[in-house]
Amino acid sequence: MHDSVFWYALASVVLVSLLSLVGLAVIAVSDEKLRRAIFVMVALAAGGLFGDTFLELLPESYRSSGKDTGPLVLLGLLLFFVLERFLMWKHAHDVERPARIKPVGYMNLSADAIHNFTDGMIIGASYLVSVRIGIATTIAVTLHEIPHEMGNFFVLIYAGFSRSKALFYNFLSATAAITGTLAALIVGSKVRSFSNAMLPFAAGGFVYIAGSDLLPELIREPGVKKSLLQLAAMMTGAGFILAANLIF
Repeated sequence: MHDSVFWYALASVVLVSLLSLVGLAVIAVSDEKLRRAIFVMVALAAGGLFGDTFLELLPESYRSSGKDTGPLVLLGLLLFFVLERFLMWKHAHDVERPARIKPVGYMNLSADAIHNFTDGMIIGASYLVSVRIGIATTIAVTLHEIPHEMGNFFVLIYAGFSRSKALFYNFLSATAAITGTLAALIVGSKVRSFSNAMLPFAAGGFVYIAGSDLLPELIREPGVKKSLLQLAAMMTGAGFILAANLIF
């Protein structure tokens, strides 16, 4: 591996990781306006998670893992159920913390870290083939990550993180991509099977988060107008992912 390949790959994955700071676009919005819009933003995040799962992660998983995809998705879903139950138990018994964070926030960070790690591995493996393919892969990942990271930011806000902490932890989760790229560059093709297994795990986690935590919150919002706004936001969130797939 040439030194130029290493630096190209590292620069690319750092750029992708910086996309996690897309929440800066709303950092100056007042708390009152953010609270009024949060139910729409949660719907946008749910649509993005479902879109990411069914339009990107699962098709890629079936291409790489075949018949093993279904059991791995189910295992990922069950593991996130266990994780949420543990976090809820800890949440209920943690009486010393006045400001509590909803378990969905930590679960989203965990699933996103897995997703980012696999993205990093894909970028690193692509650069091992050629710089041209590595750059093309980086562009594709970038197009997918912009709506995905925006959705993650709003899930963290909904979970109770302050905007500054949501930005920080979202960025921290995104740096898992750097670890993934370094692993791919160092170990090479030997990490491919591990990367393939991680994709359906992340898919199972995203389905659980969107289906068990975000959708029930949306259903609690009464009114036809709010329901239509939520539906439009969900379709928009999924549409961003679909558009990225069609463009690249």
